Amino acid sequence: MRAIPVRHYGRWISAVVVIGLVVALIVAFSQGNVRWATVPEKLFDPSILRGVVNTIWISVTAMALGLALGVLFAVMRLSKNPVTSTIAWFYIWLFRGTPVYVQLLIWFNLALIFPILNLGFYKDEMTQVMTPFLAALLGLGLNEGAYMAEIVRAGIQSVDEGQTEASHALGMTRTQTMRRVVLPQAMRVIVPPSGNEFINMLKTSSLVVAVQYFDLLRAAQDIASTSFAVMEMFFVASIWYLALTSVFSVGQYYLERRYARGALRTLPPTPLQKIKAKLSSFSNSKAVA
Repeated sequence: MRAIPVRHYGRWISAVVVIGLVVALIVAFSQGNVRWATVPEKLFDPSILRGVVNTIWISVTAMALGLALGVLFAVMRLSKNPVTSTIAWFYIWLFRGTPVYVQLLIWFNLALIFPILNLGFYKDEMTQVMTPFLAALLGLGLNEGAYMAEIVRAGIQSVDEGQTEASHALGMTRTQTMRRVVLPQAMRVIVPPSGNEFINMLKTSSLVVAVQYFDLLRAAQDIASTSFAVMEMFFVASIWYLALTSVFSVGQYYLERRYARGALRTLPPTPLQKIKAKLSSFSNSKAVA
């Protein structure tokens, strides 16, 4: 009996439709009023490169602040102390429930409420203290801390309670158990969504133009205002955002593999390993022939 494969005509029709739409989109942009030569010309403009560096810097520092706050408030949320758990719940509720754009504006305009910052040992005008970088850091970092708290809490709760009981039986304190036993195992669950949060942070950092921080989008807008190449500069910014997210996505992939070693006996091959395997099999088949 000869098996006849089933013909999937719908797949071919959908593929032709999708290709047609992509071609139509490319043709539409090619005929649009866009000075495409401006895009590669401004892609490595010194102002753009400075904006890229500042975007990476504010994203990394805000993510570091968010991660530290996330671990802290996740532990507080899981605490049996009703005061600390309530404070953690309120923090998460407040910063997850308000838009990050509004939070940035509040921090940047904090001088309207507190004209003078007086900490006892330090006193200065709020306009001098709340710089664009600090406003961007607090707005992005505190907002990210609320999301990271829930991610870390989910990772901690994924660790079997028997691990904690065994640690206490060995004489470890709660802090030692959390630092040496629970968190290392929870990282397998924490890392993937944390990587996604950082990729999202790279894009969300474009909102810091609201607080006058000089980032990639601000650099593109400044050049567009003088060259009148508005859409072209938006394309330049988009290319850089795509490049940054692609590079950090690769880093996230290998970081996830590192923390998955304890959960999987054999890790799946990486794309480079797959290519090397195909090349070696191809060269072996030619040698045999």
